[in-house]
Amino acid sequence: MASLAQTVAELEQKEQELRQRIAHLQNHEQSLVSKELGTTQAVVERMILEGLTELEQRKQKLQISIEQLERRRERIREEMRTSFAGVSQELAIRVQGFKDYLVGSLQDLAAAAEQLELSQPPTEAPRSPLEDPPPPPTRGNPQFAEQAFKDEVRQIRQLLDQYRKMPDYYGPPWQLRRTFEPIHAEKVSQWFFSQGGRGALQTMGSRLQNVLIASAVISVLRTLYDNRLRTLVLANTPERLGEWRRGLQDCLGISRSDFGPERGVVLFEDPIALVQKAERLIKRDQLALIIVDETEDKISLSLLQFPLWLAFAPDPRQMYTYDDYP
Repeated sequence: MASLAQTVAELEQKEQELRQRIAHLQNHEQSLVSKELGTTQAVVERMILEGLTELEQRKQKLQISIEQLERRRERIREEMRTSFAGVSQELAIRVQGFKDYLVGSLQDLAAAAEQLELSQPPTEAPRSPLEDPPPPPTRGNPQFAEQAFKDEVRQIRQLLDQYRKMPDYYGPPWQLRRTFEPIHAEKVSQWFFSQGGRGALQTMGSRLQNVLIASAVISVLRTLYDNRLRTLVLANTPERLGEWRRGLQDCLGISRSDFGPERGVVLFEDPIALVQKAERLIKRDQLALIIVDETEDKISLSLLQFPLWLAFAPDPRQMYTYDDYP
């Protein structure tokens, strides 16, 4: 009995010790949990604060961008009211000023332009039915609406029909490689035959569609004039010029090596530099095709002196966010 009582006492003492250890472990666990929760809460609060700070910075940047876009929208609307609403007096003043500038500063070019405007189509001499027609002229400024260029007109129409009905997605470089719809053919025909290769077309609503139309024009002119044609693209940001480069590469099957100061396509942000380049090309008896992006707020009147230019005008009924163009 004494041994049993001693065993019971030892067990009770061990029980007490275990209870104390359990209580100690519970207290330690609670302290660890509290500490971990405090650390986690501090980390979460710091992350939330950093996230709020970043969101606030982005909000400020977005507000600045929105204000810039709103100011640009107002400028575009004002430009459209003066350009598309029929205010012809200001346009007449600008044209007259440009004419005076040409007469004063570019007399040789003005004389050549007036001579081209006043020249009549040459009268064809009678020839036998078996005689071959003379080849179309390969030098001088193109005038696609002139009767003297009827052979070129026929060739242009054939090319546009070929692009529309028999697209060649793996053709040689500088040939159009994309699907060409009737609406695109109508735009290109308008530019060639109604505007004589000099004029503005209303934007198709996206830069990708505008690049397709410009690519068709380049492909046709490249077929007619080969390496004599040089394309000069004007857009006001490097990002938009990059979109033009990628679009032309995709539509015409050309590479980056075809872009450069002495290559087939030259990209410009500044209209003054473009005009200087076009003048040098004309002096070397080359053809300069000038393409103006639809985001250009104002077009320099100096561009109007050249025989080939295509500008894309924004739709006056809609306002586009051009940075979101594909």
